Amino acid sequence: MLNAYVAATPEVYPIIEPASASIAYDLSNLRSLNADDLEAVTEFLAKRPVHTVVMSSFIADNGIESELNRGIFYGYFDEKCELEGVALIGHSTLIEARSDRSLRAFALKARESRIPINLIMSDDDVAERFFELYAIGQMTPRLKCTELLFQTDFPFPVQKCEWHLREARPENLDQVARAQAEVAFIESGIDPMSRDREGFLKRCARRIEQGRVFVVFDGDQLVFKADIIAEASDVIYLEGVYVAPGFRGRGVGAACLSEVCRQLLGRAMYVCLLSNVEAKHAHRSFANAGLRNTGKCTTLFL
Repeated sequence: MLNAYVAATPEVYPIIEPASASIAYDLSNLRSLNADDLEAVTEFLAKRPVHTVVMSSFIADNGIESELNRGIFYGYFDEKCELEGVALIGHSTLIEARSDRSLRAFALKARESRIPINLIMSDDDVAERFFELYAIGQMTPRLKCTELLFQTDFPFPVQKCEWHLREARPENLDQVARAQAEVAFIESGIDPMSRDREGFLKRCARRIEQGRVFVVFDGDQLVFKADIIAEASDVIYLEGVYVAPGFRGRGVGAACLSEVCRQLLGRAMYVCLLSNVEAKHAHRSFANAGLRNTGKCTTLFL
């Protein structure tokens, strides 16, 4: 999934219990963010680098203001003009709220969004609270996906990998896209090849061009795949981990994923990924690859 995020020693920012829904909230401390806010936003997100890697990656890749973000970044500031929360409100709505009032303000702003909101993603309790404030009982999520966060860092238990791991090439696009579509359908119930084939293929091709897709082939058959879906200065977030049916249950996925992590820890402090809470077999594979469960996140599909 699109994936958000727990640091090695996570800071806890409790959300206050909701007050009466009839109370009007002042949005004067909320505004859209721009390039002048980059330093403050970067410092704010860096306090929980694994939680906020997707937002940090959007900013690093596209800038704070960009159509490629498919949304608008907002910040909520306290009385000292210091950030209490940052949110990307748009197609994929991502929230890092460290106070109840910032969470409420983001929810109210989301109601005004002209960009259709397809999913909401944050820490387990934050995502659900945000949706309650956003929807005010007028809708229900199409799908709720609760995922466990797995991460690793140094010292990393290296596992021997006898398979040849490499970056995907443009000629691998068809097999990579089909594997990614299968993973996406299992996680969200949506087949991206049917919903927006052209856009989906463009996104897959872009990741291949960026060197963000790792693959293992046995002859002409794709055996293993993993994508870098987000990368910030200290964190790399993986998604779309796929093992071909005929190779499952043989330790292939764990060995290949371990090798991916080993290589990526040469350029980041943490490598992380999310996995559906019910995917027990995948959890065992991730543990065998050297990753540990450090938190939980919720994605609500609307």
